[in-house]
Amino acid sequence: MNPTTPSGTDPEPDILDALQLAADPERATDFAEAAHRILADLVSGGAPLGWADPPGRAEVAELVDRVLRAAHLGDGALRAAYTGRRLVGLGYWLRYARPTNRQHADLEKIAVASEAHGQGLGRSLTSALVEDARGAGIEVLTLDARADNTRALTLYRSLGFREYGRLPDFVAMGGRRYDKVFYMLDFRGNGRHDEESPHPQ
Repeated sequence: MNPTTPSGTDPEPDILDALQLAADPERATDFAEAAHRILADLVSGGAPLGWADPPGRAEVAELVDRVLRAAHLGDGALRAAYTGRRLVGLGYWLRYARPTNRQHADLEKIAVASEAHGQGLGRSLTSALVEDARGAGIEVLTLDARADNTRALTLYRSLGFREYGRLPDFVAMGGRRYDKVFYMLDFRGNGRHDEESPHPQ
């Protein structure tokens, strides 16, 4: 457990990986239900997490199981933020399934409980997942986001992600349309192998 802040009021959040989560039976048992509460609450408030309606408990439990299995196999990474014993955020990436793309991974979700917004947890979770990807030998970490999610996009840019494309009016939500924006973080040096080794004409 991290120590309390200098004011002595609130402890710093713990950012656990999948192995640390599994090592705590109480947290591991309650994780799917706690994750469901966070995700359902955020989606009901309009958060752009990929669901039009709040996901059900079974759907989130299936997602959590898939991500944890991938993490244990080296095909993904999970990070969970706790304040004391309370889950306040989570995020994960997964390797691409296509054999020719498995050296890359996609950062699929970062979710912070509404009551914990403004505490830097999104940055802490994303930074930890970026380092997990680097440590796992991932070459390119990608993500996509709704173009109006400006706070998240600003965070990603500050961590080194850059936009590599967008689909105009691609996302339909609440009768409105939004661009879908694609970001990447390239760990392969300058990341421009296509220009260094052009295809023969």
